[in-house]
Amino acid sequence: MKRKLFTTLSLTALLCLSANAQTVKINGVGHDNRYDDGEQMKTEYLGYNYELQKSIFIVDNGLYTMSWDGSALTTPTKEPPVNKADIKGNNEKEIWANNFNMMYANSGALYVDGKLITVMSRDEQSTTDDVLFAVRKWDAKTGTLLSSQYRPKSDCLESAGMAYNPLDGKIYGLFYLTEQKLSEEFTSDPEFFVDEDKESSDEDAGYAICTIDPKTMKITPITKGLYYYNFVTFAINSEGRAFALTSGASSAPLSEDGRQRDINGNLTGAQLCEFDLETGLMIRNSIQKTDPETQETYIDYEFPLSATGYSSQYRRQSACFDKNNPNKMYWCGYFNSGKGVNEYGSWTSLSDKEWRTNGKFDTSLYEIDITTGIATRLANINNRWMFSAMWIDGADSSDGAGIDIMGSSEPTDGIYLALQHADNGSIWQKVEMGKQYTFYLQPADGWQINSVTFNGNPLEVNDGGYVTTPSISSNVSYLIVTFEATAANGIRGIQDDPISPIKVMGKRGGITVTNADGQLLSVFNAKGQQLFTRQLEGDQTSISLAEGQLYIVKVGDKVMKIRL
Repeated sequence: MKRKLFTTLSLTALLCLSANAQTVKINGVGHDNRYDDGEQMKTEYLGYNYELQKSIFIVDNGLYTMSWDGSALTTPTKEPPVNKADIKGNNEKEIWANNFNMMYANSGALYVDGKLITVMSRDEQSTTDDVLFAVRKWDAKTGTLLSSQYRPKSDCLESAGMAYNPLDGKIYGLFYLTEQKLSEEFTSDPEFFVDEDKESSDEDAGYAICTIDPKTMKITPITKGLYYYNFVTFAINSEGRAFALTSGASSAPLSEDGRQRDINGNLTGAQLCEFDLETGLMIRNSIQKTDPETQETYIDYEFPLSATGYSSQYRRQSACFDKNNPNKMYWCGYFNSGKGVNEYGSWTSLSDKEWRTNGKFDTSLYEIDITTGIATRLANINNRWMFSAMWIDGADSSDGAGIDIMGSSEPTDGIYLALQHADNGSIWQKVEMGKQYTFYLQPADGWQINSVTFNGNPLEVNDGGYVTTPSISSNVSYLIVTFEATAANGIRGIQDDPISPIKVMGKRGGITVTNADGQLLSVFNAKGQQLFTRQLEGDQTSISLAEGQLYIVKVGDKVMKIRL
């Protein structure tokens, strides 16, 4: 897809701030990018904790820090550290360390005011093709998991990055809008927009600048989507200016200064772009040009900033600003665009095991002068570390802003278990980390228990009607009970079935239906309005549904009631 874009705003250059070199501590959500044996994250198995009923692993995912003193960069180290000797045998610390396995953000991450949000996309392991987003919230100092939930594909949480704007107190991101159409405002003008993918059955609107509510994770597009560049970063400086980097790979040889230039001598590689946050449009300069064949004049649009001079892969990267220096953007990017030079001087892919000498998939710390767009490689990063979010320790624009990412739907003054049992609200029980809790379940007349889940996993109810949770391992957990109508309910067509083979199991962001191959599934809201219907195929089907609502689910002749 190609377009002629966007706005005629000019970019005004800012004077660089002069300052003496000082150590900058950069924090991030990191992982070792690749090992000599390929795409393998190292894990260490500590054993099975029988009290917690959980296998415990130490993983490389987590919070990391590295320091740049103007001449050398330290190797990223985990902070706070995870020491095997301190963890082993301590239930709370074992849970804490084990949770780092989930601190992975292949769909973007946000640091804001001492907290973190990580977004990981995953395919639902069922007959549905829905992509779910695992949204997890963390304490950025301690690494404590605050909450975890799944969101549906329609939430469009895939982003090149998210950042806080200190000018208006909002959080913005560069989000990819899937399964959405562009406005006719764009598509009706052939001089402005040419759809080269119009024969494709897939519809999406590309990247768009959006605001996002960190409590609800609801995005609000400022534009309807416009940009089909492959963006890899997004950051906002302390003056409220928003920047993104495109993925850019070039086979151009390196100049004496280590940068890449095209045949005309212009810098090439990843391109720095600036966005107008009020309009959501990319800032471009309009240039009048003449067609050499027809001699007709036309208006074209060019980036006001230079390319960085360094190639980079189309893989998620990260960037941030020190609030005290709005003209310098730190960028954790790739080295040589994942390629090396062989013995004949050709730019080519080389064996992964040679990465320590050829630079393949190696990573580097760069600084970018946003007044020019030109990058400077500060240092390669030891062991190929990559970050899904970065922030300057003690110097992020959001620090001290008092931003609440949890919202009123989940208490934040302790550890809680939410009891969802198909009534008009939730009961939040204050609990303790590492402990188990037992509940007696008593259905109302005309109803029986169909299923019980704890954080999306099924639990057994014993003959006496009691259910016991696993050990509490996060600040917010959910116990969801599904009730099934019986013949005594008076609903027409319901037959007595003491043990129904069909199960409707609740989880954050939806339901999973099992043992219902060939049955017709219908979902209604509390007012009886039909929301969804599908003929089921296979042993298991998952459906994405909004949280905080009561649903009536009918599968064949079974009627269930559930609140998510």
